[in-house]
Amino acid sequence: MQLVPSLLCLALWSSSALAFYPYRPAWLKSSLESEDKRATLAEDSEGLAFEIHQRQGRPVVSQEAIRLAAKYDSHAALARRKNTYAVTTATTPSTSDAAGINQDGTDYSYFIQVSIGSKGTKLYMLVDTGAGSSWVMGADCSSDACAKHNTFGTGQSDTLTISDKDFSVAYGSGKVSGKLATDTISVAGMSVKYQIGLASTTSTEFKDFAFDGILGLSMGSGASANFLATLTSAAAIKSAIFSVALSRAADGGTSGEIKFGGINSAKYTGDISYTSLASKSGDWAINLDDMSFDGKKAGVGKLAYIDTGTTYIFGPPSVTDKVHAVIDGSKKQGAYYSVPCDTTTPITVTFSGVDYQIPAKDWVGAKDTSGTCFSNIYGQEVVKDSWLIGATFLKNVYTVFDKDGGRIGFAKTASGDSASSVSSSATPSGSSSVFSSLYLSSSSLGPTSNTATPTSSPSTMSTKTSSAGPSASASKPSLGLTGQETTTAAASGSSTVSVADATKTGDKGNGAASGLHAQGAQLASFVGVAALLLIV
Repeated sequence: MQLVPSLLCLALWSSSALAFYPYRPAWLKSSLESEDKRATLAEDSEGLAFEIHQRQGRPVVSQEAIRLAAKYDSHAALARRKNTYAVTTATTPSTSDAAGINQDGTDYSYFIQVSIGSKGTKLYMLVDTGAGSSWVMGADCSSDACAKHNTFGTGQSDTLTISDKDFSVAYGSGKVSGKLATDTISVAGMSVKYQIGLASTTSTEFKDFAFDGILGLSMGSGASANFLATLTSAAAIKSAIFSVALSRAADGGTSGEIKFGGINSAKYTGDISYTSLASKSGDWAINLDDMSFDGKKAGVGKLAYIDTGTTYIFGPPSVTDKVHAVIDGSKKQGAYYSVPCDTTTPITVTFSGVDYQIPAKDWVGAKDTSGTCFSNIYGQEVVKDSWLIGATFLKNVYTVFDKDGGRIGFAKTASGDSASSVSSSATPSGSSSVFSSLYLSSSSLGPTSNTATPTSSPSTMSTKTSSAGPSASASKPSLGLTGQETTTAAASGSSTVSVADATKTGDKGNGAASGLHAQGAQLASFVGVAALLLIV
């Protein structure tokens, strides 16, 4: 997808809080659209049924930049729908207050299952440390995207209370809006009363993603209540801390986990090294010391935002140029960097004097049609003068988000997957929808993967995800998923998150969401820019 400099200039710093901003090149978009098929589901059923399909194995040489789309919707009163997605179900955690983080089988999107309301409606929600707002698609939503997702409303719960307060969250790919509502949400075995957004309108772009909503895990509130604060105030957890392990599809993809209120020592090896948060802004941001390649330091220390809702690694061109300058054979092509496809050398990232490695299978993207490979570290200044660190790095560490301690910790991840252990569970513990809102860089796919066909009782729908991945019809890879969520003070009776109302100076301003990324964002795609211009 071609970048349009003039439009990018108009969009520069138009958002102040990153959380969800998918960039899709032409080759990915065409694949998602071609795979977007629906079929009527003949019968009702409890839980979620999966059709298991064999996924062709691929050599573990470089990341497969592939993606999916997905989701479903509907209550018994609505027509049943059927969509399919590739889903690799995480192993059920053996520790308390923990949930398995599922993924799409390509390292693109990571999500957990939640239950909402008196009838326990099952939804999948994006695990997003860059978002301050939490929302799900509402049953009254008539947008095209909602027609492909599980939804939630009064028909699914006798205890749901919908307020008269509006909410609106704008992202690089579009926006969602609706009413704030309160009901019981069950996550990782804990149930709390929680305020969440019920989206009655979503942008068409959301039909390309397999999530029913986003679970905001920043330290501050966005349009809805802060989830971590809700857990602590309800005494569901003693400490405002949670820990995350993201899985890799090529290793089996089943070891993902989020634990609230503590740390699971089985998920890491060695010691956890902590770095203090750089500010009290509500963002999970710490100082990055440097990056290096084959012992050659790049000299790129800057503030880094740690975001489970972002696919790759983004940084200002001034620093990404330096990183690739120490990589033999790398050549710059706009915001992209071509790199040798056969490299096996890891990139080293240093925090607080401790080195962590990103293996080549994670930082080197798949070959395009011309046989060129691109780096998954992009010269795109998503956060002003800062790094944005996503799953390309986070797959390789166990990450502790410690609000009470004002710090983020990393440890080397424990080996929990095997190439032959892709889950074939037909029903991921009562789930009813498969979500996937991250476009994560993908290591080569494992030999098998699930293709899920959800058929849930309260609400069912899905979208088909390609099991073989998108055809590479364009020469540039996807910039994956990053986030943009901006909150501004709204009129009485409403809570608004809007890119258009983002502060123009790079400051958050009054009422700004403290989701990921405190300063503005430069949009990487024409789609993202066009969406912003329409909103403005």
